[in-house]
Amino acid sequence: MTRSNLQPTRFNRAIERLGAQLLGNLRGNWRLRSSVVLALLLGFYAGSNLTAYVLLEIPGGRPMAVLTMVLLLELVVRVRGRLVRATPGLGWVLVDNLRIGMVYAVVIEAFKLGT
Repeated sequence: MTRSNLQPTRFNRAIERLGAQLLGNLRGNWRLRSSVVLALLLGFYAGSNLTAYVLLEIPGGRPMAVLTMVLLLELVVRVRGRLVRATPGLGWVLVDNLRIGMVYAVVIEAFKLGT
């Protein structure tokens, strides 16, 4: 069974771009894919360690430390938006995955604490 060609509407182009972005990290050689997944896991590991151990030592407690971490991560997003206009390179993809892993760890910690 052949797939029928869809009209090139704005919605269809948006769906194709979204699919290319979501599956973009799955293409390429194994070194690229494994480094992307490792960056995501290391970001989660670093974020969960920050929220569990290091944040207890910061004055102001956990809320102030989490606020500082979220502001630093937002700063990374803003800098990336200004510096990278085209398809990001491997370095930026790794930084993005580290950031996503850290944010996910903070959100999971917030759900565990019930706040």
